[in-house]
Amino acid sequence: MTVVTRFAPSPTGYLHIGGARTALFNWLHARHHGGTFRLRIEDTDRQRSTDDAIRAILDGLKWLGLDWDDEVVYQFSRAPRHAEVAKQMLARGRAYHCYCSTDELQAMREAQKAAGQPIRYDGRWRDRPASDAPSGIPPVIRLKAPQSGETTVEDDVQGRVTVQNAQLDDLVLLRADGTPTYLLAVVVDDHDMGVTQVIRGDDHLTNTFRQLQIYHAMDWAPPRFAHIPLIHGPDGAKLSKRHGAVGLEAYRDMGYLPEAMRNYLLRLGWAHGDDEIISTAQAIEWFGLEAVGRSPARFDAAKLDHLNGHYLREASDERLASLVLDYLRATLGDAMAPATPDRLKAGMAGLKARTKTLKELAVQAAPYARLRPIAIDPKAASQLSAEAKAVLSRLGAALRNIESWTAPAIEAAARSFAEASGAKLGAVAQPLRAALTGSTVSPPVFEVAAVLGRAECMGRIEDAIARAA
Repeated sequence: MTVVTRFAPSPTGYLHIGGARTALFNWLHARHHGGTFRLRIEDTDRQRSTDDAIRAILDGLKWLGLDWDDEVVYQFSRAPRHAEVAKQMLARGRAYHCYCSTDELQAMREAQKAAGQPIRYDGRWRDRPASDAPSGIPPVIRLKAPQSGETTVEDDVQGRVTVQNAQLDDLVLLRADGTPTYLLAVVVDDHDMGVTQVIRGDDHLTNTFRQLQIYHAMDWAPPRFAHIPLIHGPDGAKLSKRHGAVGLEAYRDMGYLPEAMRNYLLRLGWAHGDDEIISTAQAIEWFGLEAVGRSPARFDAAKLDHLNGHYLREASDERLASLVLDYLRATLGDAMAPATPDRLKAGMAGLKARTKTLKELAVQAAPYARLRPIAIDPKAASQLSAEAKAVLSRLGAALRNIESWTAPAIEAAARSFAEASGAKLGAVAQPLRAALTGSTVSPPVFEVAAVLGRAECMGRIEDAIARAA
């Protein structure tokens, strides 16, 4: 049997971290077994579903590298099929028409509450004859659920979980306006898509008992289920906006690499011994539901930063230069120097060793991207006193004639100049850094000088000397 998994998000907002992990686990399970990974957009909530949210989901999955098989299924378009199944159950005596009004249902709930009873539909239309049906009132279709016995889920993460059928009422399958309910639509779609394994958050576990009853009513073989614990914040509470960014696109925009995010999400609730750095190929080879824990995982931004730093160092300079270029274009626009791409490639080895995100990398790389004359921040400007400018003038002359324009050669020339001037290296390097980068904080200044090139350095030094005090 071919393994078929699915990711079925509702397009009512961003693709959150928990959803991305669910998608990853489904993708890995399918790829591990050489199976199929399907994508279904559950857009039946027409008021809250948006095209922007659908785009965010598709873009997020593509960025994360989770390629799906076959066409995307849109649940709303399948409403006629869902209704057809409800009517099949009706014809087979496994569902029935219910004519309760909203007021009746409310009165029922209030009476149950007053009596200290569980709040559920009492089945009053379950066995009534069609002749009792009031005229002019469109009915709902309810499942004729078993009233005795129990329903059991053999869950691949949670183990055996059982509920007494007496605790479950006759759920609505088709509303009075002919639209299907979520629980019906999910079962029909999973059956028609050939889904063999449902992997989702454990907040759906209670839905599973009801969905199994629909499978049984249709004499369909249900898929296997695996309900994974939710992700919590560092404080142990369910992950939410108060813990920081929870949307996948926010982490992309902050400069995390997709391979780092895949690795991190994989380790949120799944383990392979003590391995922390796990490549995608290893993840596909090793992934198994038996290694998913039952306890909620805790989101730790510091661990994500650590992983991202590792993958930055592993990434090629050419790839990172291209990614950082996008950040710099967004911030500098027309003020970006034409030589920026070449400078980024030349300086990337040094830059990526000291940063954890692409955004940090772009900040560190900014001196390589600016057009002359570069802006100089107030702290750096304080390093350019009249005395410092005089030092820069003499230093420029010393550097101009270096035979090999490399970081070691530039540093050696600067040290020789400082010694000959009776000054400490810092008194020379600090104004040089201000002149070349416009800041007091930057990558090693001699490395910056080597990347910028002789002509650009000489020009920036001249600009700094000519700068009004």
